[in-house]
Amino acid sequence: MSSKLPEGFIQYAKEWEAKINAFIELRPEAGAGGECSAAVLPEAAALVAGFPFAVKDNIAVKDFPLTCGSRLLEHFRSPYSATVVRAIESAGGRVIGKTNLDEFGMGSSTDNSAIKRTNNPWDIERVPGGSSGGSAAAVAAGIVPFALGTDTGGSVRQPAAFCGVVGLKPTYGAVSRYGLVAYASSLESAGVLSDTVARCRAVFSLIRGRDPMDETTHEAPASAAPLYPAAGKGVKRIGVLSPEAIAKALAAAAKDTEGGGDGASPAGALETAAQASVLEEEVRRGFELARERLAGLGHTLVDVEIPSLKYGVPAYYTIATAEASANLARFDGIRYGARPGRAENPDELIDKAREEGFGAEVKLRILLGTFVLRSGFQDRYYLRAQRIRAGIRRSFESFLGDGEYKERAALDAILMPVFPSRAFGRGPSSLSAFAQKAADLYTCCANLAGLPALSFPASVEGGLPVGVQLLGRAYAEGTLMDIAEGYERQYPFPHPEGYRAFWK
Repeated sequence: MSSKLPEGFIQYAKEWEAKINAFIELRPEAGAGGECSAAVLPEAAALVAGFPFAVKDNIAVKDFPLTCGSRLLEHFRSPYSATVVRAIESAGGRVIGKTNLDEFGMGSSTDNSAIKRTNNPWDIERVPGGSSGGSAAAVAAGIVPFALGTDTGGSVRQPAAFCGVVGLKPTYGAVSRYGLVAYASSLESAGVLSDTVARCRAVFSLIRGRDPMDETTHEAPASAAPLYPAAGKGVKRIGVLSPEAIAKALAAAAKDTEGGGDGASPAGALETAAQASVLEEEVRRGFELARERLAGLGHTLVDVEIPSLKYGVPAYYTIATAEASANLARFDGIRYGARPGRAENPDELIDKAREEGFGAEVKLRILLGTFVLRSGFQDRYYLRAQRIRAGIRRSFESFLGDGEYKERAALDAILMPVFPSRAFGRGPSSLSAFAQKAADLYTCCANLAGLPALSFPASVEGGLPVGVQLLGRAYAEGTLMDIAEGYERQYPFPHPEGYRAFWK
C-alpha cells in the first residue's frame, strides 16, 4: 500500500465514527506511512505493510490511552507498547486509534464501557457485541482493515459475528499477552478481527510465537499444520456440534440437579441457561446454510456431542471471576487508577477509588471471584471448576487430538454457532445480563480448553449478519483459516450499507 492515505479516507473515517463511536481515541491521519522493517513473509507484508489498524483499549500502545473502558483509568496513557502491537508495527502497520470495550473486557455488548456507547454499523440501534465491540465495529465499517482484540470467553468471536467480520481466538500460548491488561490470565488471548480471512492469516503470522516477556508463550510444534500450506488445501473432516444437543444436555443437567425448578435454584438456573442457548430462527437458518455450503465445498461433516459442555458456563465464570478478583486488586488508587480527592486513611482511599472507578459489572465479578476463593469454598467451587475444565479439554481432544501431535485426529475442526441471537437491541427487548452470560456457552469452551477458534460470516439473515465458528486442534489455526477462506472464496463476506472498500 502507498504511504499516502487513500483520498477521502479521513473524512470517511470521521463520518462513520460519528455514527458508531468505535474509538476511544481516533487519529486517522496517523495511518499514513509504514514501511516493512521486519523479515516477514511476502504474503503477510502485502496485507499489512502501510495499512492502518486499531487496537482494543486494554492492549498497551505507547502514547495512546489505556483506559480499559473504565472511569478508573480514563486519563491513563501507556508508556510502552504490547508485543503484538510492536510486531505489527515492525511489519509496517500503523495504529490509528484505541477502540471501545466493555470495562476490563467484562461483557457481551460493549455497553458496559464507562467511556462511551458503541453502535453496530449494520444497525446503530443495536449493540456491536463485546467485549471487543469497538474493534469489530471499526473493521465492519471499513475504517480499518484489521484490529486487535482480546478473547477471554468469546470477546473476539461474538462481536465478529454480530458485525459480520472475521474473528480469530488463537491457541492459548500461541500469542504473547505482554502488554494486555489482565482480566483472567489463564483464559484470555490477544486475537484478530479483520475484513478477510487472508488478512487475518497475515496478521496472525506476525504476532504468533514465543515471547521472552511472556513465559506462557510457545512456538507451534513442528508437526502442527502449517499456517501457509505449501500444497492444495484440500477437503477436511468437520464435526458439527448441534445446538439442539447442547440444549438437551443443559435440560438434562437441570433435571438431575437438586433444588427444584425456580430460577433461584441451581436447576432453575440451568433451565434458564438451556432456554438462553436456543438459537433464534435467523441464526438457525444461517448455521444450517453454513453447514450445507461446507458440505457442498466437499468437506465431510459428521454430528458430534460433547456432554461435558453443559457445565462450561458455570466453570468458566467461576474461574474467570476468581482470576479477575486477583488481577484487579492492583487498581486501588495507589499503584494504579484515579485517586479520590480526600481520604482519612489508606483503606478509605482504596474503597473510594474502587467505588467511584469500577462499574457495576466489574464489582459483581470481583465479588463473585472473592467468594469462590474464600477459605472453605475453593474445593466446592474453584477446584471443581478446574476439574470440569480439564474434562472439557479432554472431550475436545478426543475428537481433535492433543497439542503434542502424537496421533492422527478423528476430525480437523468442529463447527458451532457463535451466539444464539444476532446483534441484539437495547432497552426492554434486550437480552438480560444472565441470558448474555448463559449464551457464552458456545464460545467460552474454546477458552477453557485453550484451543483456537475462528468466527466468520455465514450469511445475512433479516438484514443482520450471522456468524459461525470453527474450533480446532491446538496450533491448527492454519487449518481453520483454510476452511474459512474456501468458504469466503465461494461466498464473499457481506458489508453494511455505506461501506467503502479502501483496503485491498
